[in-house]
Amino acid sequence: MLIPLLLLLAGFVILIVGGELLVRGAVRVAERAGMSELLIGLTIVGFGTSAPELVASVEAARAGSPGIAWGNIVGSNLANSLLILGAASLILPVVVPRGPLWRDGGLALVATIMLWLVATTTGITVAIGIIFLIILMAYLSYAYRAEQTQPAGASALHEKAEALEISDTHLHDVQPLWRSILVLVFGIILIVLGGRWLVDGAVELARLIGMSEAVIGLTVIAIGTSLPELVTSVIAAYKGASAVALGNVLGSNIFNLLLIGGVTAIIAPGTIPGEITGFGLPVLIAASILLLIFAATGRRITRREGGILLVTYLVLLVYNIVAV
Repeated sequence: MLIPLLLLLAGFVILIVGGELLVRGAVRVAERAGMSELLIGLTIVGFGTSAPELVASVEAARAGSPGIAWGNIVGSNLANSLLILGAASLILPVVVPRGPLWRDGGLALVATIMLWLVATTTGITVAIGIIFLIILMAYLSYAYRAEQTQPAGASALHEKAEALEISDTHLHDVQPLWRSILVLVFGIILIVLGGRWLVDGAVELARLIGMSEAVIGLTVIAIGTSLPELVTSVIAAYKGASAVALGNVLGSNIFNLLLIGGVTAIIAPGTIPGEITGFGLPVLIAASILLLIFAATGRRITRREGGILLVTYLVLLVYNIVAV
């Protein structure tokens, strides 16, 4: 029991550190290459901050553990929408820009419903994965054009970039290009290693304690890989940038569903375990609708509503562990 647990914890730490190094190295290299901050936020930051979830799900899919792969995707979005946004709202009520809310939050909801429909009918296919990636590319293109015309009304993915800058005031320090490349490469190595250890530890732990891989993915793996978003959202709330916390959550949800879900579907097509199709995905749809309702009323998520989101997540967490 001790060895799988240590492997799991070590995988978490290495994965998160690797993700941070990947983002920082990639952003600095991109800046030196002349990419705009807007494009960096939409692509490198959006991809890099979702790297822990991506590697964990891909490693799980390659290891023949679809429960962990899809449980991580669905569980991470539940953690984002309920745990992270609830915690941020308790610190400071979250101000909600109406345009990005319906565009980005609406896309995340539609993508969740699409995933649930195909999972309960045709099953997950390579074609579905390709469609998800195409939708993501179309969204990135649309968001980039929208932000060029309205730089002050940034989308969720621009907010992810702001969240990263808030959490690291030294992001734009001048340093040699070779050092930035070294940081980038080292981050990639750590992510791959951490993802492998995380999945190996989770699979062995699930076998030892008799818990299904899907539940492990929905709970332990999802919370661990969502830690970067939790840190940036809480820091943003403390610094008074509450809208950044919402954008961080919505951007993460979009990337988790379309990028990680798309890649996972291509690598490991098949069926999604019943714990996820019968419980995880319907709960995520309900949570997404609840989040949109809270955000739309009064154009802010109050502390009381944040408390409801947080308590809801804790109840679901206990239910997952005890009953599912």
